[in-house]
Amino acid sequence: MSFCSFFGGEVFQNHFEPGVYVCAKCGYELFSSRSKYAHSSPWPAFTETIHADSVAKRPEHNSPKALKVSCGRCGNGLGHEFLNDGPKPGQSRFIFSSSLKFIPKGKGTSASQEP
Repeated sequence: MSFCSFFGGEVFQNHFEPGVYVCAKCGYELFSSRSKYAHSSPWPAFTETIHADSVAKRPEHNSPKALKVSCGRCGNGLGHEFLNDGPKPGQSRFIFSSSLKFIPKGKGTSASQEP
């Protein structure tokens, strides 16, 4: 299942099955379903990455409280991190508008095997 268009019908907005979200371009593990949470945005929101190098970040020129996020392996553009805007005080919120693929628990990646 790949990420759907952000013009409606977002398949991952209310998707909470156990598994791993990977880069749709290179397959690198980005987020565990355990770090996903319900959010008012039509796009999936996460609080943390699987690996320290899952994503690369650079400042968003239009917003000092946001960072542009890309895949840490291939550089594919993924979305944004909104600083100090997560579900708990001090947590950031990762929101992705493109380029995610979901791997169900037990189907393929080492992180999807976790309990």
